[in-house]
Amino acid sequence: MSTLGDWGYFGLFIGCFLAATIFPFSSDALYIASLGFGGSVVLTLFWATLGNWLGGLTSYWVGYAGKWEWIEKWFRVKKETLEKQKAKVDKYGSWLALLTWLPFIGDVFAIALGFYRTKFWSTALFMLLGKFLRFAALAIIFIYFKDKVDWFG
Repeated sequence: MSTLGDWGYFGLFIGCFLAATIFPFSSDALYIASLGFGGSVVLTLFWATLGNWLGGLTSYWVGYAGKWEWIEKWFRVKKETLEKQKAKVDKYGSWLALLTWLPFIGDVFAIALGFYRTKFWSTALFMLLGKFLRFAALAIIFIYFKDKVDWFG
C-alpha cells in the first residue's frame, strides 16, 4: 500500500487540483504535510499552486458551461436571484478570483465567475495570484514554526 509520501509532488499536484474543484478536501493540510515530510519549499509551493489554480480554472469552466435555464429548472433558483447574484459578480468582476482559495465558498466563486462570464484572462491571473499568496503565507508560517512545534510527535 502506498502512502502520501510515495506520491510526492505529483500527489500534491493532484490533491490540490481536486481540492479546488467540488471535492471536499483540504489542500492546506496536504500542503503542510508535504512541507512536513521534507518537501522543497519552492517545489511544494510551485506544484500546490499549479494544481490548485488549474482546479480552480476547471471550476470556472464548469460554471461557464452552465446555463441559466438549467439552474432555474434543476435547482429551482428564480431568475431574479440569478440577476441579483450577477449584479454582485459584475460589481467586483475578476477581482473575486482573488478569493477562490477560501475554503468552501472559493469553489462557489470560481463557478460563479465562469457562470457569469467574467473575463477569462484577468480571472485566471487573479485566481493564480490569490492561490499563490495563500500557499506562500502558509510556507512562511510553516518555516517560522517548524523548529518550534513537534509536528508529528
